[in-house]
Amino acid sequence: MRNNHRLRWAAIPLAATLAVVLAGCTQAQLHGFLPGFEEEGETAVTNQTDRIAGLWTTSWIVLLVVGLITWGLIIWTIVVYRRRKGQTGLPVQLRYNMPIEIFYTVVPLILVVGFFAFTVRDQIAIEARYDNPDVTIEVQAKQWAWDFNYVDEDVYSPGIQGQLDPNGETGAINQSELPVLVLPVDKTIEIALESRDVIHSFWVIDFLYKKDVIPGKTNYMSVTPQRIGTYAGKCAELCGEYHSLMLFNVKVVSQADYDTYIESLRTAGNVGQLDNEFDRNQNQPGTSAPTAPEGN
Repeated sequence: MRNNHRLRWAAIPLAATLAVVLAGCTQAQLHGFLPGFEEEGETAVTNQTDRIAGLWTTSWIVLLVVGLITWGLIIWTIVVYRRRKGQTGLPVQLRYNMPIEIFYTVVPLILVVGFFAFTVRDQIAIEARYDNPDVTIEVQAKQWAWDFNYVDEDVYSPGIQGQLDPNGETGAINQSELPVLVLPVDKTIEIALESRDVIHSFWVIDFLYKKDVIPGKTNYMSVTPQRIGTYAGKCAELCGEYHSLMLFNVKVVSQADYDTYIESLRTAGNVGQLDNEFDRNQNQPGTSAPTAPEGN
């Protein structure tokens, strides 16, 4: 009983210290310094970023606790059972300690099962498709750029690979010529991903989510953008010589700005849908879609 009281009194300052430390953390720190959480008080970039960041940071906290306990036991053993002056020979060997063997078998099993269960739970939620999405987008990946079909509006936006900026620093990319995917804020979006040639990977960095784009197979990505802004994207699968230039931007805008952009595509003659026939970056600089509206 006395030991239990001591443990309780020891836990109180520990819990208070932990509460103070967490209260002083920024959003970036609380979310493991992941992209999309740099600004204080900002809405999450999408409806799934908090879930993804939570799984990531919780996993690291658990692993850090396990690591501290393991390192503590190792250091404790080194110090307490070190060879003293004048000692010779080997220490008494311990064998077949069933409680210890059960402990170091059961605890890792619980951790693995726990990580698996929470990962499956979140994966099911993230991968769930909307029954009736507000906006349907078809992404056509190609070496080494992206084309975007706005299915409901029957317009499209062709893209070219990243072009070097002649007025910028060495290796700088001309952002104005990158393919741009425009999405309305607070709307349910379903993105169908298709490839014309090899395996690519559609990755919007601040969305904390990417998905492979595989020839002959359509993958789906369902998301609700919640914060107006411009977010960088890239191919995350080595896909050939100019893989590093397979860049794009996602602009989340208001519904009014989205409608204006769709109308600009229609006015420019980009009516219809681009198919998935082989097309290795055939669009040349200067033939891309109208400029997308600026995110706030």
